[in-house]
Amino acid sequence: MPLDHAAHHAAISARDARFDGAFFTAVKTTGIYCRPICPARTPRAENCTFFETAAAAEAAGYRPCLRCRPELSPLAHARADNVAGQFIRLVERDGLFGENLESAASQLGVSSRHLRRSVEQECGVSPAELVRTTRLLFARRLLSTTSLPVSRVAFGSGFNSLARFNHSFRTQYGEAPGAFRRQSAKPSHANGIRLALAYREPFAWDAMLAFLGKRALPGIECVRAGRYWRTVRAGDRCGWFSAGLGRNRSLDIEVSDELATSLLALAGRIRAMFDLDSNPEPIASVLCADPQLRPLVERVPGMRVPGAFDGFELAVRAVLGQQVSVAGANTLAGRLIEKFATSAQGLPDGLTRHPLEAEALAAAEPCDIASIGLPATRAATIHSLATAVATGKLDFKRPTTAPGVLMSIPGIGPWTRDYIAMRALRWPDAFASGDLGLRKALKPPEPCSAKELEIRSEAWKPWRAYAAMYLWTAATEKK
Repeated sequence: MPLDHAAHHAAISARDARFDGAFFTAVKTTGIYCRPICPARTPRAENCTFFETAAAAEAAGYRPCLRCRPELSPLAHARADNVAGQFIRLVERDGLFGENLESAASQLGVSSRHLRRSVEQECGVSPAELVRTTRLLFARRLLSTTSLPVSRVAFGSGFNSLARFNHSFRTQYGEAPGAFRRQSAKPSHANGIRLALAYREPFAWDAMLAFLGKRALPGIECVRAGRYWRTVRAGDRCGWFSAGLGRNRSLDIEVSDELATSLLALAGRIRAMFDLDSNPEPIASVLCADPQLRPLVERVPGMRVPGAFDGFELAVRAVLGQQVSVAGANTLAGRLIEKFATSAQGLPDGLTRHPLEAEALAAAEPCDIASIGLPATRAATIHSLATAVATGKLDFKRPTTAPGVLMSIPGIGPWTRDYIAMRALRWPDAFASGDLGLRKALKPPEPCSAKELEIRSEAWKPWRAYAAMYLWTAATEKK
């Protein structure tokens, strides 16, 4: 929420973790900028300037604090109600690997001129400055927390040459990457690559794992030993990652060495998948106003909406789940993966297949897809879905146009669209009022009508996706 100068200063005086990542404090007398939770002595109010983004602070000439490490802060919940907010989400969650301004503007359905103007008005910096600062801050994180060579840090942070990375880092921070590494925290020398991705407490990790575990795509993803595991394809490279609870309000991410050059984009997709940018407090305040939801929120604080690492996979899984149980959909998914996903070797236990590719399903005949035990109409839907993705007609990185394209595919109706919008497109207010499970959970034992649920859900806006998670969880607990 917007804060005035006094409220900002009160938040940093209290070192209130709820504001971590929501703004940054620049101190005129030191020339550095900090997180709201910085352990250093609170500066005088007249010496503080507050910025919404790290990029704006750095554009104004401030350097990141070495004590609170702004590059490690959780991200602000990206605003989806304006062009600038959508662009910030592209930068923070996707890294804009290989993207230019025109391509980003096309994804958002606006002109590059309008995008540039919107970002400058909202963030105080140009789109290029926002992208550069995001990459540099991620590089600082890798330099101080991993033992990756500087060259791999450069490419893993989105720079296409080591020389450009060294020049940008020295220009921005006044020192070479190697010098920064020597004076920063000692990097980890554990096997593999480890990343710490921050979140705001509370975080219902067990509920997240339970939801994902029941819907895991066999061979591609699994849940075991308190962690989530899955295979990944990044360009022409294939690898894997796992995620589990870490220390200091962060997820511990282990990444296979094959994915070292795609770490920024990978981290962004993982943040979106586990809903790490969510701020539980405002969500809980809205949902707790409902007497039926309040005990659910209090019993499982910090519920997140599980996302999808790959939008196409999630869409296929949603179609397979139409009018069948979760267990039945898992069986069908396993057959589809065995038939159309390529096998993989040398992966952690539980992972045996590379991710599903739209091109493979688009090249198949609908009857081949139906041979896994699907009705012909549903097989045709999956084939049409794969064809739309393979030809570029459907792009899950275009949240403004994807729902309309989905609805144009025969066999995809409002429930499937809303479920995909909730998990793959990351719409916090996506809500399938026709879902039988939600209707039963709201008014057991007999389900209420879809209209009644829609009316009741008006009070839960703009967090209806989170309300759905609480209702689904409650329904599962009663079984």
